[in-house]
Amino acid sequence: MEQNDLNKRLMLALVLSFVILFGFSYLFPQAKPAPRDANATATPAHQVAQGTAPAASPAAPAPSATAESKAVTPTPTPHPATPTHATPIATIHAPDFVWTIDPFGRIASAQLLEKKYQTEAGKPLELFDPKQVKPLEVRFSDAALNAEAFQKPYTASASDVTLTDAPKTLTLTQVLSGNTVTKTLTIYPDGHYDLTVHTDTPADFFVTPGHRPEADHARYMLVRGAMIRDSKGVSTTIEDGKAEQAVTIPDATIVSAFDRYAASLFYRFDAPLPATLTPEADQNPLPFVTGKGTLTLHGYLGPKEYRTLQKLNPQLTDAIEFGWFTFLSRPFFKVMVWIHDYVGNWGWAIVLFTLLVKLILFPLSYKGMMSMNKMKELAPKMKALKEKYKGDPAKLNQQTMALYKKHGANPMGGCLPMLLQIPVFFALYRVLLNADELHGAHWIGWITNLADKDPIYVLPVLMGASMWLMQKLQPNTMTDPMQQKIFQWFPVIMTFFFLTFPAGLVLYWLTNNLLSIGQQLIINRAYANHKAKTKADDAA
Repeated sequence: MEQNDLNKRLMLALVLSFVILFGFSYLFPQAKPAPRDANATATPAHQVAQGTAPAASPAAPAPSATAESKAVTPTPTPHPATPTHATPIATIHAPDFVWTIDPFGRIASAQLLEKKYQTEAGKPLELFDPKQVKPLEVRFSDAALNAEAFQKPYTASASDVTLTDAPKTLTLTQVLSGNTVTKTLTIYPDGHYDLTVHTDTPADFFVTPGHRPEADHARYMLVRGAMIRDSKGVSTTIEDGKAEQAVTIPDATIVSAFDRYAASLFYRFDAPLPATLTPEADQNPLPFVTGKGTLTLHGYLGPKEYRTLQKLNPQLTDAIEFGWFTFLSRPFFKVMVWIHDYVGNWGWAIVLFTLLVKLILFPLSYKGMMSMNKMKELAPKMKALKEKYKGDPAKLNQQTMALYKKHGANPMGGCLPMLLQIPVFFALYRVLLNADELHGAHWIGWITNLADKDPIYVLPVLMGASMWLMQKLQPNTMTDPMQQKIFQWFPVIMTFFFLTFPAGLVLYWLTNNLLSIGQQLIINRAYANHKAKTKADDAA
């Protein structure tokens, strides 16, 4: 295949990749409600009769019955109708969060108090949609018992729990006919907790970390949904809108419902649990774990902050999900965390990480760009060969290969470095969009949130200018006028998309371009020296 054809197909693939990645998510965002704040008034999902205890919904049967030793698949039906305006029976106050417990022993509300999570109005951010399934909801496989469980409220051992430096325990009790359910919840100031669910009479039941937090409604292609990690370290992730059928994992160690920056998750590493991701009515995944008699596990509710999860258990960092490129994104993110520990600033960590990637790929880039320069020099000779052997393809191919061999040119050499950068960029794209650490992270001057757009658009404009300059410096072997026009406008198109992209992502791209420009200048000089030496050797 000729070099021009290789370039044409590669460049077309690059353009299509960027258009799909950026354009689709920018022009066709998922319809989402506006972000909620902690003081917003919830609109009830259902009209309920007098009192705080709701009637059970006949349209929402409990999960199917099972033997204690087998994995259980909950029936994928809507949760029972419950009021969204019920008076809390307990409130948990911590330095960084406030949780409320509703009459059915569930975490009905979770507010993040840190300044970086505040809404535009300066109010605490509410993680949960009041109309969705709430964390710690218990369902029974016995339909009659399940119906009664959504009629009789819990009582709490304390109405107010304040956390400072030590954990505190809250006991929630529900008295049913023939059975008593006890939830013992020990909450820690960092947002993790120990949970024991006990029934006096053994009964099959199911506990959920709830529908995922809905704390971010950005227009980008983010990863949102639910994830189960098994005892072998294999993660099964189902994103919102893609849960077509129940998926059961018999040996779950982590069960997580997650948004861009936050997660509600269960974990137990010493004795894995049977768990299921079951579809809700809108095909969003809803996770459950199963128990009988007594179930003990650990949980966490809050931001997916790497250091917090690592401190609880290093395996919990696997709950930070980056989508398709997680296998690359996760090690990239760990390297960035390591760099940040030394420089103390996420903006400079991005710059230094980009430099590190450039240094690692430099040998390949050097060979590729030298090959592109050689191909550019050989373009007139290639044209002459095409004219000479236009009626003899076999002879043309033979002479072309001989020409490449004589001058040490590789038609594929310029493609490999570009191909390697595609997964690297997409993996970093996921990191810079989903890493909670970048939320509210300051870099320099006016860049006070690397997870938000540049407020005065300096970085996107500089990024576009650097792309234009880089195009001018790179050898261009394209002869098709249409290709040339497309790539002349490519910096303008990318600048337009990057105007509203997170500053951290734009910073990476700008740094990459500036380093590429420096790299190109070095290689151009090296090639000029190579040509001069070759010419001197030929003259001798």
